[in-house]
Amino acid sequence: MPYPDRFYPVVDSVAWVARLAALGVGTVQLRAKDLDDGQALQIVTDALAATAGTNTKLVVNDYWRAAIVAGARHLHLGQEDLVDADLKAIHDAGLTLGISTHDDAELETALQANPDYVALGPIFPTTLKSMRFAPQGIPKITEWKKRVGGIPLVAIGGIKLEQAAEIYAAGADSIAVVSDVTQNADPDARVRAWLGQNAEAA
Repeated sequence: MPYPDRFYPVVDSVAWVARLAALGVGTVQLRAKDLDDGQALQIVTDALAATAGTNTKLVVNDYWRAAIVAGARHLHLGQEDLVDADLKAIHDAGLTLGISTHDDAELETALQANPDYVALGPIFPTTLKSMRFAPQGIPKITEWKKRVGGIPLVAIGGIKLEQAAEIYAAGADSIAVVSDVTQNADPDARVRAWLGQNAEAA
């Protein structure tokens, strides 16, 4: 299986992680905000337990110390998190590392950290969080894929299933999805549609 998988949902709870693992999703990111160290360790430990015995790879957003202690294998850092992270400790723990980027300077910063993938966003306007960056648009995917070369490129931000084929065609290796799953009227059916679309493309 590739890492990250072509369909890459991002969720904020253990319940979502367990639900997606049961549906056969290959890569799931746990992005829970504003936790203290104890809470972070608990949610990461619980999420890892929820994926045990499944094919799901759990990616921990931000909480690199908890990821190391809990024995996670995959980590994602935003640019702010990257500043404070101990990259040597992360590397020594055997964690893969994905990094968020929004502009050229951030891409340079990310590439210096030797990431396992780079995320580019937001591709489209997103309502989930206020972004100080304008939507990148699909052509930026092609440009950045040329720049990152063999490093997997993850597109994120306001993406729906109906746009997936065009985004993959532009050069994205993976699409990170939040609201198209979590705010869907029938999340399980939407996930199956994503998985089916990617199976056809494979």
